[in-house]
Amino acid sequence: MKKLANKTAVITGGNSGIGLATAKEFIAQGAKVIITGRNQQSINEALASLGDNAHGVIADSADINQIRTLGEQIRAITPNIDIVFINAGIAKFNTADQMSEDLFDEIMDINFKGAYFSLQQLLPLINDGGSIILNTSINAHIGMPGASVYAASKAALLSLAKNLSAELTGRRIRVNSVSPGPIGTPLHSSEKLGISDEQLTKMGEGIISQIPIGRFGTVEELAKIVTFFASDDSTFLLGAELIADGGMSTL
Repeated sequence: MKKLANKTAVITGGNSGIGLATAKEFIAQGAKVIITGRNQQSINEALASLGDNAHGVIADSADINQIRTLGEQIRAITPNIDIVFINAGIAKFNTADQMSEDLFDEIMDINFKGAYFSLQQLLPLINDGGSIILNTSINAHIGMPGASVYAASKAALLSLAKNLSAELTGRRIRVNSVSPGPIGTPLHSSEKLGISDEQLTKMGEGIISQIPIGRFGTVEELAKIVTFFASDDSTFLLGAELIADGGMSTL
């Protein structure tokens, strides 16, 4: 039997990268999936690759007004859900002496505030015994120049997983985190990072030299980890974190 048979999942930022790969894996394991994205075009492109067991709604994690309608939009598709993967996020960096208030707010608004209030919208829809997975980062554990605000936003999610788990024990809803290291995703394109292709190549070479396994992780590898947390294989895990970084933070 498929691991997620008869389950319904919501994936924020499910229109690309880790989110899209996870949507594909969830569907392969028998789930119906609802993805969120910033605009209809990106959602439509993702849905074309997902097939009939997927739906999409517009919900920009940077826009609190859109987030406030998320529960209503999901309820129009299904009365209840079993799995939530909070995946929408951005990776932007600057040193403390150069960090602007606007960039600070953008990172925190999407990575933490957007995640928090998306969950607030979705909690009433989650069936008792359901699963919430938060996409965090190894940056919550390591020091890296320019990553202080990004790392703080991800550390906040790790703390949220533990505290929300404590709040939801009565409903048997478990909240766990996956903390990726360097993963090859559109989030890390030269355009998204605001650097040239040459700079991106040099940065990639520098990062790979620090990864014991000698390569970037893949979105498909992360999707299988998220599927483990979403499935009944992880029913004894609450507030747990799985670090997937090719040994970068441990060896």
